[in-house]
Amino acid sequence: MSSEAAEEKKVKVRSSDGVVFELSQIVAQQSETLKHMIEDDCAEDCIPLSKVTGKILAMVLNYCETCAAASSVKELIIFDVEFRKVDQATLCDLILAANYLRIPDLLTLTCQALADSIKDKTPEEIREAFNIKNDFTPEEEEDIRRENQWAFE
Repeated sequence: MSSEAAEEKKVKVRSSDGVVFELSQIVAQQSETLKHMIEDDCAEDCIPLSKVTGKILAMVLNYCETCAAASSVKELIIFDVEFRKVDQATLCDLILAANYLRIPDLLTLTCQALADSIKDKTPEEIREAFNIKNDFTPEEEEDIRRENQWAFE
């Protein structure tokens, strides 16, 4: 099948909250998960994506469409910088979606954005940012700090 024929063919996907998106097969194939479903002919009418909401799927598909249409690396870099500017909850949802849909470039981008957001933060600041309860006793925490002193220098 030529790339023009593949581009003309459309694939429908349905988010966990029932939002249906129609996209070109070229865009769909950026996701290894969707690519395998299409190849295995599991895409009869509409592919259900039970782990991705419509809001997040729209963002993921926007990312894939932009990557497919980009004419230069500079254009992609500018898009990536803007795409990363989301709140932490959305960023975590994008990471989960990129992992579920197996979109390596998106997974790398979003994981790096999350890593950048906690860079140079103290363990207490990270716990607060992610609403993580500190279940260590002061003694256990001191033991961990002593054993891993290199990480606190």
